[in-house]
Amino acid sequence: MYQSMAQTKIRLAIFDLDGTLLDTIADLGHACNFALESCGCPPREMSEYNMLVGKGIYNLFRSALPEAMRTEEMVMKMKGFFIPYYNMHKTDYTRPYPGIPEMLERVEKAGVALAVASNKYQEGTEALVKRFFGERKFVKILGQRDGMPIKPDPGIVREIEDACGNISPDEVLYAGDSDVDMETGRNAGVLTAGVLWGFRTREELQAWNPHALCGSPEELGDIILDKTTI
Repeated sequence: MYQSMAQTKIRLAIFDLDGTLLDTIADLGHACNFALESCGCPPREMSEYNMLVGKGIYNLFRSALPEAMRTEEMVMKMKGFFIPYYNMHKTDYTRPYPGIPEMLERVEKAGVALAVASNKYQEGTEALVKRFFGERKFVKILGQRDGMPIKPDPGIVREIEDACGNISPDEVLYAGDSDVDMETGRNAGVLTAGVLWGFRTREELQAWNPHALCGSPEELGDIILDKTTI
């Protein structure tokens, strides 16, 4: 699905990380279950994590904890177990979705700037992008940072735009797999592309009326690059 867009070129493509560029759900789920069990809590079913992730690790912990144990003390206790475990195991199962490396190379070679805007904690975001896409040049790789608002706050998109210099919102496309991503793009006033290979459903994405829904990385690349030739 592709809607008519303004007749300007896309100069900047911003991508969500988890569920958009990388299939991280198994490693996130195993790390969260390790933290839960280390805190004396029952683990979650792996199938639950598609809906639990995407709003930052603190919200992940709050949602994963039993309701009666959702205190800030328990959230920070879980962080103490989760971060070291995830840092050691973050690439056990995580891989780029098929076609993503080729799409990024194609878009970059066409002269479109690349960036990542994630709600994953900053250290993990940077490490995974470097591990799987180290040959690409990203103008910014931003994740969740203490003291900074997380998506759907548009600040992360605007910070990336500022790093690119003279660029307007209608020259920016933000791609992601969740309602949080679509709301982020809307809040920032940029073009949005929902990807259908990630953690959430078509219905969730469609409810935000994105400018495009993409069934494959190749289709996402086509939309970005077709836009550059209009």
